[in-house]
Amino acid sequence: MVGVSKFKKYSWLVLCLFVALTVFLGYEVSKVRFDYDFEKFFPNNDEETDFFLNYRTEFSSDNDFLLISIEANEGVFNKSFLREVDVFTKSIEKTPNVQFVTSITNQEEQFIFAGGFTDSKPYINFEDFNAERDSARIYKNEELINTVVAKNGKSICLFVRHEDYISKKKSDALLVHLNCLIERHSFDNVRVAGRVIGQKYYIDKMTFEMALFVGLSAFLIIIFLFIAFKSIWGVLIPQVVILSSVIWVVGGMGIFNQPITIILSILPSIMFVVSTSDVIHLVSRYLDALRTEEHVFKAIKIAVKEVGMATFLTSLTTSIGFFSLYFVNVELIRTFGVIMGFGVLIAFALTFLTLPILFYLFPGPRYVREEKKDHFWKKYLERSFLVVVRRRKLVFITTGIVILLSIVGLARIEANNFLMDDLKEGEPLKLDFNFFDTHYGGIRPFELAVTVKDSLGSVWDKDVLQKIDTLEEYLASSYGVEIKSSLVTALKVVNRSAHVGNKTFYRLPSSSRKINGYRRAIRLASKGTFVKTIVDSTEKTTRITGVIPDLGNQIISTKNTDLTQFIARNNLDDFLVFKLTGTAHLIDKNLKYLSVSLIKGLGISILIVALIIGLIYRSGSILVISIITNLIPLVFIGGVMGFLGIELKTSTSIIFTIAFGIAVDDTIHFLGKFKYELGKSKSKMYALKRSYLTTGKAMILTTLLLCSGFVLLILSSFLGTFYMGLLLCVTLFVALIADLTILPVMLLIFFKPTKARGKR
Repeated sequence: MVGVSKFKKYSWLVLCLFVALTVFLGYEVSKVRFDYDFEKFFPNNDEETDFFLNYRTEFSSDNDFLLISIEANEGVFNKSFLREVDVFTKSIEKTPNVQFVTSITNQEEQFIFAGGFTDSKPYINFEDFNAERDSARIYKNEELINTVVAKNGKSICLFVRHEDYISKKKSDALLVHLNCLIERHSFDNVRVAGRVIGQKYYIDKMTFEMALFVGLSAFLIIIFLFIAFKSIWGVLIPQVVILSSVIWVVGGMGIFNQPITIILSILPSIMFVVSTSDVIHLVSRYLDALRTEEHVFKAIKIAVKEVGMATFLTSLTTSIGFFSLYFVNVELIRTFGVIMGFGVLIAFALTFLTLPILFYLFPGPRYVREEKKDHFWKKYLERSFLVVVRRRKLVFITTGIVILLSIVGLARIEANNFLMDDLKEGEPLKLDFNFFDTHYGGIRPFELAVTVKDSLGSVWDKDVLQKIDTLEEYLASSYGVEIKSSLVTALKVVNRSAHVGNKTFYRLPSSSRKINGYRRAIRLASKGTFVKTIVDSTEKTTRITGVIPDLGNQIISTKNTDLTQFIARNNLDDFLVFKLTGTAHLIDKNLKYLSVSLIKGLGISILIVALIIGLIYRSGSILVISIITNLIPLVFIGGVMGFLGIELKTSTSIIFTIAFGIAVDDTIHFLGKFKYELGKSKSKMYALKRSYLTTGKAMILTTLLLCSGFVLLILSSFLGTFYMGLLLCVTLFVALIADLTILPVMLLIFFKPTKARGKR
């Protein structure tokens, strides 16, 4: 047969090259590391991001610390308990990479006397301990409450400042040492929160879940392939391509030193199911051809010819869906989109380079080659096709009702974001963070930069400080900020110290002379390091740091609007510039970009896919029909999110573009077969029926497989992953129904072939 000799000649060369590259990339997989970095959620190329990075360099990081809550069920003002806390505190201070530890057992109340003489007195003096007296003395100093001691007196909190931007290796060592220290003591309960604990927790979870999902996906695909193709051949041959596709993509990440992030942790699972889609279409068509053709090479040519272009288009449109995520202004999502986009194209290339060779070397199951049995799907698909074409009106009415209800739900979608909302309720890390949120004023950092305008004085000027004091009173009373550090707070503490700890003097000094006098004391505090944390080197900018409960982006945005109005109403911005900043603020800002980014990326994806379909099929009606068919599942999933109260956030926003890129695949396969049959001079009805019966089987198989693969993601501890799995399953299932109902009906009614076709 013409072409067989040339095919045989190059098959072994291609196969050997494929095996060599797969082995090499398999080795590169071992180099891939895990990474959890909140800062990758910051907006890219953004003015506020640049401001914060420079601001943090001037002051210090707002996220490099640990909070350790130690609970005492009978109350913390117990001498033996506090002695144990003191021993624990001193042990942590000696831990490598720890800069200092703030604890009630190592803090002292400062006093300033006439003539500049200073003295101090420990809050906890073990030589003269009196629970009632010492607790009363502590609780009169409001800056200590919900900072080192909980208001209910049932726990104390240690603030552990560690090395800035600490590496993963050092942070793991720090946590191991900390856990060893905790085990040496018999505290009622100890909770730890902070970036390094979150980093370890997330990375451990990502590692476990990725291994779990890869294992389950592989097992599921084996079972599914065996059910679909009823042979060992139907399992082993497709698995060669499916597994190698995953190895090539993850190995490529190893070559380019790209770590696996919280979003990329689901990449292997998605690659498993997406690559299987191409394989099933080619294998399914090959087996169908093998039932009618005597020669294997002829069956291979028919399969490649009939599904090759359609599969290329589906891979292209799926990759476009992923590539469109590049328009989301978040590094993690951009990276995910680019890697997955190339991954889909790699899977396509491997499918059509290696499977035809494997088909030739291993021709196929005996029951197909010898018995020529037809697939059992045929009779069910025939019945379904007859129902659809005979009840066209019902199909249109049902589709219209679904769209209207979905639009109602879509209008109810809300955008919101919580720091810990990616974790399910009941996760230990979330429970610990919720504890700090409740008992220590919140876990969400609040950061406000206050800058004196160029033509005026410094932050030490009395008028400036009075305006900042007015703002801080509003922040504490109306905004809900638990202020932890600020220049005004420091001056209030020093003023109280100058009046022998009298609580009534915990206020801003009334004269510039006193402020200048206290200025020296603040500059000398902690050997000159403390002032650098609240005032910059030019003395034009000061910072207000604190915490608030994790109330969600919606409430925080309202509070920020009220804050801006308060500043304007009280003329605080006459000679001061106030700028909200910090890690939490920048992560929130992503949500403001999401709607625009989502619409932009999805719009470009739809436009490109429409152009591709229009150019390939050269029909405006097919273009419109295909786009309408694939917008239905997107509107539907938006309606589901609205009715179920699933909020739009970083993790859920990307579902729309991914879903469109994958859902359009079945439509293209259907249209590809439809065009092929029309090209053989068949009638429109006959072409529709043949497309329905042959492509319909592969569409159902791939959708079931994709849904089965994505549904595994609901086992994840991360809500973003959970919702992605759930919503993608729903979207793909609805897309399949649309392709098997409204698509053939619209083609039957609205599509007019450009030239007369012969009859069946």
